[in-house]
Amino acid sequence: MVFAALVGSLLLLVSPLTAQAKVEAIAVRTLTFNIHHGAGVDGKLDLERVAKTVEASGASIVGLQEVDKYFDARSNWVDQPAWLAARLKMNYVFAANLDRDPLEPGKPRRQYGTLVLSKYPIVDSRNSLLPLHPGSEQRGLLETLIDVGGTPLRFADTHLTTMGDGERIEQVNAIVALLKDAPEATLLVGDFNALSTSAEVKTLTTHWTDTWPEKGLGLGLTSPAPVPAKRIDYQLHSAQLAPTQVSVPVSFASDHLPVAATYSLS
Repeated sequence: MVFAALVGSLLLLVSPLTAQAKVEAIAVRTLTFNIHHGAGVDGKLDLERVAKTVEASGASIVGLQEVDKYFDARSNWVDQPAWLAARLKMNYVFAANLDRDPLEPGKPRRQYGTLVLSKYPIVDSRNSLLPLHPGSEQRGLLETLIDVGGTPLRFADTHLTTMGDGERIEQVNAIVALLKDAPEATLLVGDFNALSTSAEVKTLTTHWTDTWPEKGLGLGLTSPAPVPAKRIDYQLHSAQLAPTQVSVPVSFASDHLPVAATYSLS
C-alpha cells in the first residue's frame, strides 16, 4: 500500500542520530470543528467567521466536517476547501463523502465531506467510506500523514452518522480496523454524534485516549451552539501524544463549537 510505504519512509527520516539530537518534544496545536457549511448560529453563510475561528485557535492542524465543494446554493457554489486553505495559508486535503453530478453539463461535481488543513507538509492521505445503512448519508474517515518537523503524525478526521447507534457502531468498528495498527502517533478527531458514555465512544477509547477528561475544565459541551447541551465533538490520541491543554472556544460561525487542544509529540 502506498500509504503504508510512505509511513515507513517518513519513519526512517528519524534516524538514531536525529533522535539523539531532538532534545525537546514538538508542541502541536490542533482543532476539530463541524462548520455547518459555513452557516452560523444566525443562519447566515459567512466562511470568514470560520477562518477567524481557526486563526484565533492558533491551530497548526485542523479537521473540519460538513464542508461543501461547489455543492449547493446554500454555500454559494463555493469551493470551500480551496477558499479556506488560501485564506489561512495552509496545506489541505478534502475528502468527498457525497459526490454528485453537476446540475448543468460542464460544471464541477457537487461534493460534501471532510477537510484537513495543515501548516506542516501533508505527505499522503486516503479517504475510506464507512458502513452505510439504507436511507442514511455516506460517511468517511479521512486519514492524513503529516510531517511534523520530521516526526510522522497520522491525523484522522471523521463525521459519524446521526441515524442510529447500530450504524454508528459499525462505522466505529471500521475506523478501529483502519487505525489500530498504525505505528506512528495518531490523532482521531471529529463529530462522532455520540456521547462519551455510548458504546461507540467507549469502543474508540479502548484504543485511543479522550483528551477532554485529561485536561478539560467543565463538561466540554459542543452542540448545539450557541448554548450546547451535548459533548459530541472529540479529539482522541495515541500514547505518543501527551495533551497539555484542551478547550471549547466560543464561536458563532457554526451550529457546533470547536474543540482546540495542544499536544506534546514525541
